[in-house]
Amino acid sequence: MKKRVRCQRILILSLLSISIFVPVILFSIFTSSHVHKGLVEDLTTIKYKTETLQMNSIEQEIENELEEPIIAFYKNETVDGDVNDWTFGNARGTDGGELDNNQTSTQSVSFRPYEKGNSRKLIAGERDVQFQTPRASNEKVREIKDRVLMAKAYLKFASAEKNSPLTKELKTRIRELDRAVGEASKDSDLSRSALQKMKSMEATLSKASKIYTDCPAMATKIRAMTYNTEEELRASRKQANYLVELAARTTPKGLHCLSLQLVADYFDLQPEEREFPNQQKLNDPDLYHYVLFSDNILASAAVVNSTVSTSSEPGKMVFHLVTDDLNFLSMRMWFLLSPLGQATIEIESVANLEYLSSKSVLRKKKSLDPRYFSPLNHLRFYLPEIFPALNKVVFLDHDVVVQRDLRALWEVNMKGKVNGAVDTCQKDHFSFRRMDMFINFKDPFIAKNFDVKSCTWAFGMNVFDLQEWRRQNLTAIYHQYLKLGEEKRLWKERSLPLGLLTFYNQTIALDRRWHLLGLGYESGVGRSEIERAAVIHYDGHMKPWLEIGIAKYKSYWNKYIKYDHPYLERCNIHG
Repeated sequence: MKKRVRCQRILILSLLSISIFVPVILFSIFTSSHVHKGLVEDLTTIKYKTETLQMNSIEQEIENELEEPIIAFYKNETVDGDVNDWTFGNARGTDGGELDNNQTSTQSVSFRPYEKGNSRKLIAGERDVQFQTPRASNEKVREIKDRVLMAKAYLKFASAEKNSPLTKELKTRIRELDRAVGEASKDSDLSRSALQKMKSMEATLSKASKIYTDCPAMATKIRAMTYNTEEELRASRKQANYLVELAARTTPKGLHCLSLQLVADYFDLQPEEREFPNQQKLNDPDLYHYVLFSDNILASAAVVNSTVSTSSEPGKMVFHLVTDDLNFLSMRMWFLLSPLGQATIEIESVANLEYLSSKSVLRKKKSLDPRYFSPLNHLRFYLPEIFPALNKVVFLDHDVVVQRDLRALWEVNMKGKVNGAVDTCQKDHFSFRRMDMFINFKDPFIAKNFDVKSCTWAFGMNVFDLQEWRRQNLTAIYHQYLKLGEEKRLWKERSLPLGLLTFYNQTIALDRRWHLLGLGYESGVGRSEIERAAVIHYDGHMKPWLEIGIAKYKSYWNKYIKYDHPYLERCNIHG
């Protein structure tokens, strides 16, 4: 009997054990095979769900804006928490949690399971959802500035009541927002108080809109303000252009000092110390002759130094530098102190050129800018007379830098033409120029003898065949056009228009890599294009030796100036 009872107990316990442990074992097997897959799928769902919610909220916001324009951008009910919780430029946006579509930084946004709208619990080991937010914007800055303009428009209406509470309030809000924005150009530059100031401005504008309800009058006032602003902008631009031109015409104080120091020491030299070596090479037509006209010591030094440093045969190089009488001695002294090694240099004053001393046509011409009709600027039209023994020369402006060996220019087949130059008639290039930009084609004589669509070219680096020049007597043609220009206005005051007329149908186009323009103004020329060019040209007002020179282009010029030179240090001239 006892044995039977014992067996029944064992059987009951066994059945109970099976009923408990078998479900546990089966559940563990099932979950081990599916739990990892389920987690990954759920995270993916969360990621796209977050993006879907974001897009839905943006679409809903757009729909609301299209339905009714709202004056206030920052309503109390849209801000979650205190105003001080707002941070411009981070993941927080204009709707108290939605992302700003114009932000740049990558944000890590944690999934918060216990926040409103999230019913799922956070599983241990789950990673934050990563995503890329768009780039930072200036949307809030622009909105604030727009509201300041609107406040100023209301202030114009309220000007008749100078002491009214609304007038005082508008002036206060404008000052507050102007101070809050300051020099900010993007939302991240704004201070935290800017939002509060914006809310105050919205309240004031709301008051003003209820008082001044005449929309046509408001539109008229805003148009008048726009016109006045445009007039002020035009005046500011005109003033800025004038100041830039004034700075370009003014010689820096350091260069004045340098010239005086050099002249003072020049007179201490013995007569034999004032002579340059190798002067017997000056009239050898088989050598490489470079011509430079300048009254700027540092500019001339950069041109000569860069040309010599890039040549594989400096012993065959001859430089002919012509300057004005004022800088003649200082220019000689500088190059006596800075010898060119095997290269030869000649420095002459324009006053000593016998051929030009009898030519008074340039001296009679009046100009608002004396640079355009200075003798140095027009000496290029007298090259055959200045250098009667030479057959071919390379002309260089004093605002260029040479980066490649130029010997190959003497091998260019001129095909019976006089001038070899880089053209400037490529329409999609920043150096593009048309004939009618410089020459008056409304004049019958110009319209009859010249084609407005003919290709233009650039001074600055030119190859001149002096033999062909003499044969065609182009200097006499230049004099005819110069005299014709005194009788009526046919071109702009500079040497290029006269060059385009004098060398019309007498110019051959060189490869563009020989001569690159655009470093003396904001042309947008890139580094790769600069480094490929044989000659780079600082045409424009922003010369590299001036403070207004463009910083990113100055390094190409500075490396050919020895700023540790005692004279430069004495005159406080630095790169």
